[in-house]
Amino acid sequence: MTKISPLENILIRGFYGAYEGIKEDKLTKIKEIKDLEIFQITKYKKFTSTLKDLSIDGLTLPEEKMKSNCNKNSRILWCGPNHWLLVTNKKDLMKNVNITFNENEFAVTDLSHSRAIIEIEGEYVKEILKKGCPFNFNEFKKNNCVNSVFNGIAITLDMINEKPDKFRLFVLRSFSESFYHSITDSCLEYGYKAL
Repeated sequence: MTKISPLENILIRGFYGAYEGIKEDKLTKIKEIKDLEIFQITKYKKFTSTLKDLSIDGLTLPEEKMKSNCNKNSRILWCGPNHWLLVTNKKDLMKNVNITFNENEFAVTDLSHSRAIIEIEGEYVKEILKKGCPFNFNEFKKNNCVNSVFNGIAITLDMINEKPDKFRLFVLRSFSESFYHSITDSCLEYGYKAL
């Protein structure tokens, strides 16, 4: 069975919006991120160990709200009290996840096929996100993450980098087409390049 990405026939490469007269490196860039593994990790109330004692791919679960821990292969996002997302490009990490997180203390769910990931990068990204998201992005920094909505669609935002700003936006697969049209519509004012 072949895996088909959520935006396979929706994202068409090219330049859109008010891109004329703007240098290509100044345009907002949008692309779909494919082939990442996504695991939801939820801690049960009967958890008896210490979170600091647990690590996966060399990363601990962030305990501070809106923070993510990362290395070159994986990111762990704090998504709420006792709730995290592990995003990785390592295909064999599931074995380690099941060993590290005891099934009597954690629920681990593979969400890889139920999410679309859109990466958006450029100097106007925060302004674009403000058009549909009620969150205050003025204090948002690298390795911050938050669950919010964009024009009524539930999303998870993960800030990967600053200068230029780069975000990964996670959305349910069933809403990916609507979300893509909504986010690209917000980009038209600044011009964007779909990769």
